[in-house]
Amino acid sequence: MTDTPAPAKDHGRAGRNLPAAFASAFVLLAAIATSLVFWKTAFLLVVAAAVVVAVWELHQGMLAKGIDVPEQPLMVGGVVMVVVAYFFGAAALVTATAVTALAIMLWLLRRGVQGYVGNATAAVFTLVYVPFLGSFVALLLAEGGTTDVERWDDGVRGIIVFILVTIASDIGGYVAGVLFGRHPMAPVISPKKSWEGFAGSALFCVVAGWLLVVYLLDGRAWVGVVLGLIAVVMATLGDLCESVIKRDLGVKDMSSVIPGHGGLMDRLDSLLATIAPIWLLLHYTVF
Repeated sequence: MTDTPAPAKDHGRAGRNLPAAFASAFVLLAAIATSLVFWKTAFLLVVAAAVVVAVWELHQGMLAKGIDVPEQPLMVGGVVMVVVAYFFGAAALVTATAVTALAIMLWLLRRGVQGYVGNATAAVFTLVYVPFLGSFVALLLAEGGTTDVERWDDGVRGIIVFILVTIASDIGGYVAGVLFGRHPMAPVISPKKSWEGFAGSALFCVVAGWLLVVYLLDGRAWVGVVLGLIAVVMATLGDLCESVIKRDLGVKDMSSVIPGHGGLMDRLDSLLATIAPIWLLLHYTVF
C-alpha cells in the first residue's frame, strides 16, 4: 500500500499562509527597526545579509536551468559594494561594481570554455540585480552621515520612507486585488496580479508618499506624490520581472527561507526595483 501525499493547503484568494506571513514580516521589520533606532550602521549588516541570501537563492534557481553562477565572488563583492556605497558614495559604488564584475569573469576562467558566456552573463545580471541595486539602500542610509551623531537623521528617515511606501504598495495591491480583482494585468506572467490591485497600490502609495515626505522628511507635497507614483510603478515592474525570472527557471518560489512568503527574493523584488529612483528623487529634492 502506498501513501497518498497530502494535498496542498488551500489559502484561498490570499494565496499564502497569512499567520505565518504576518509573523515573518513582524520579525523582519523588528530587526530592521532595532538596527535603525539603536545603531544605524548595524543596518548595513541586515542589507549585507540580504544580499548574500538573495545571491544564494538566485544561484539555486539558476541551477535548474544548468546555469552555475559563482557564489563566492558574488557574495563577497556584493558585501564590499554595500560597505563602499555607505562610506564612500555613488562613484565608489560604480567602481566597486566594475571591479567585482571583472573579478567574476576572471574567476570563471578556471572552469574553462564550456558555458563561460552563459555563466558570466548570468553572474553579471545577478551582480546588477541584487548587490548593485541593493547598495542604493546604503546610499540612502548615508544621507544623514556615516556616524550615529543624530539618531533620527536624514538617512534613517529616508530608509523608513522607502520601506513604508513600498509596503504600502504591497498592502494596497493585496487588499484591492483580493476584494475587487477581476481583470488580470499580466495573466501569462502573474495570473493573480490585477488592474484593480494596481489601482489599490497606486492609491496607498500616493497617500503614503505624500504623508511621509511632508511630515517625516519636511519635504514638499508634490515630491511625496511623485515618490508614491514612482514606487507603485517600479514595485509593480519589479514584481513582474521576478515572476518572469521564476517562470523561466521553472520555480514557484526562490526558496522557503521566510515562512508564509517563500524566498527572500520574493520579498525583495519590489524593494530592489524602487530603491534607486527613490534615492535619486530624495537626494536631489529633499536632502
